[in-house]
Amino acid sequence: MGERRPVTDRLPTFPWDRLTPYKRTASAHPDGIVDLSVGTPVDPVPASLRSALADAADSPGYPTTWGTSELRASIRDWLERRHGVRVAEGAVLPTVGSKELVAWLPTLLGLGAGDTVVHPELAYPTYDVGVRIAGATPVASDGLTALGPADVKLVWVNSPGNPTGRVLGVDHLRKVVEWARERGAIVASDECYLDLGWTDPRPVSILHPDVCGDSHANLLAVHSLSKRSNLAGYRAAFVAGDPNLVSELLAVRKHAGMIVPAPVQAAMKAALDDDEHAARQKETYRARRTELRAALESAGWTIEHSDAGLYLWASHPEHDSWSAVGALAKLGVLVAPGTFYGPAGAGHVRVAFTATDERVEAAVKRLSPGSGA
Repeated sequence: MGERRPVTDRLPTFPWDRLTPYKRTASAHPDGIVDLSVGTPVDPVPASLRSALADAADSPGYPTTWGTSELRASIRDWLERRHGVRVAEGAVLPTVGSKELVAWLPTLLGLGAGDTVVHPELAYPTYDVGVRIAGATPVASDGLTALGPADVKLVWVNSPGNPTGRVLGVDHLRKVVEWARERGAIVASDECYLDLGWTDPRPVSILHPDVCGDSHANLLAVHSLSKRSNLAGYRAAFVAGDPNLVSELLAVRKHAGMIVPAPVQAAMKAALDDDEHAARQKETYRARRTELRAALESAGWTIEHSDAGLYLWASHPEHDSWSAVGALAKLGVLVAPGTFYGPAGAGHVRVAFTATDERVEAAVKRLSPGSGA
């Protein structure tokens, strides 16, 4: 029997563990820490969604892996109503949060040694981790035509992007789809921030007919209710697209017991059927974004992209990524270094605007002239 490889040899260090000393510094501020390092919701779960969860709490039997027919209908209705996407009845599947699917998709699709998976150069770290878990080869590249003879089986795109908030236009997405289809590769689009566009053009799904025509073959779109509906604690997400691929994912997930709890499925349906709470939450984020952006720019920071999502992609002429993290930590403000998302992030930090109004106001005051930022 071969020697077992420890996890430290197979996977990188969890990035946020490296923020611990900076978090201690920020926490020592007399008025407390303003934690803008992680995009976790802090506002209440809407009462109607909590009621839906509670009303379904008496669920002694096993839930269905595929989700209830009512939930699947709500997913399809939401995609068409909000994003102009029509999917087949068997082409949606609830997942235990979107990170779970991102981490396990290469494995669920049967990828492994000898297979190449492409993800953006600036990217959510879990794309890379998921490829490594499967034993496949991750390649960070925004230029697909430069990949040469690599046996690419899966291409991740992320629009609106994390960490930059960059929105990929229809022409860009169409070229990715065409490139992948010519090679028989699958395109998986992480669209968790699709509802959170701040400027024109509006973000568009990989499944939109302007992008992919009348076929969803070899396409998957991943959506989350964590940001839109404050359901990060519920682990509520879904994948939609090619019915054959969704059927394959369903078959594997049945064996693996990857099932969204029945009460969560009920809350998901309630969330997807209600656009008003999502619109209110978006306006809350818009106000926080406006305040933080103005404060950072007044303090000498430059904001790039940041056209959608829950983050500001910021740089300062006097700092690289980590010295910028250190400078802000001295003000009691904790942010994420751009290098968490790949070498191309050097010189930048990601600033989340998911803190409470009171903490955002605290950050704005600390960034004001004379504060030392």
